[in-house]
Amino acid sequence: MRTTLDNPAGAPQPLGPYSQVARVQLADGGALLYLSGQIADGADITAQSHGVFATLTALLEAHGATLADIINLRTFLTDMDDLPGYAAVRRTYLTGTPPTSTTVSVPRLFKPEALIEVEVVATCPAGRP
Repeated sequence: MRTTLDNPAGAPQPLGPYSQVARVQLADGGALLYLSGQIADGADITAQSHGVFATLTALLEAHGATLADIINLRTFLTDMDDLPGYAAVRRTYLTGTPPTSTTVSVPRLFKPEALIEVEVVATCPAGRP
């Protein structure tokens, strides 16, 4: 297996010194994509959730994958009362069979105004870049 770490040029760049995507090449030519937790600007959970999914989309597309290729989603919320708003936005982006998922409440995220952070694992079938 070969692992590459990167910050795709066409996607929003990270806020710190870390890689946003770890691509683990598999023997069959496919890959697993591990995406760092993503946050977004916005006044409320709805705006931030849309921003997060826009960034996830860009990162996945840069590696030949889509939101439909997500197999695991981990969500961190600073307030569980925001779960219904996040879930409503999530349903607009993840329209097929839902991936495995974990959602946890955290006291805060690294950016004080962030209400949500989402990280994913996705597959990238053989033959895609």
